[in-house]
Amino acid sequence: MTMMTIMVIWEVVPVTDAAQDVWSVADAKARLSELLDRAINSGPQAITRRGRQIAIVVSAEEWHKKSSRSGSLAEFLAASPLRDSGLVIERVDLPARDVEL
Repeated sequence: MTMMTIMVIWEVVPVTDAAQDVWSVADAKARLSELLDRAINSGPQAITRRGRQIAIVVSAEEWHKKSSRSGSLAEFLAASPLRDSGLVIERVDLPARDVEL
């Protein structure tokens, strides 16, 4: 069983209709099964409202590939190009703030 994920994007991206990879909301509703099949077999499918992209439909497999993390934060920091740069960060020695509770 293949699962699907719909990812909403919040930026304006120019829309191009390359091999029906772009669907209006009305077409996406009317032909949802075809939209999902194309997302699985052909890659991401854009859904538009009034000419602006509002969502991208991708297969669950692709979503997991793109959103999974590899390694830990410690490994990421250890691999930093700044690790051996000699960068010294000094802390400011200020008293703690008074906070009313």
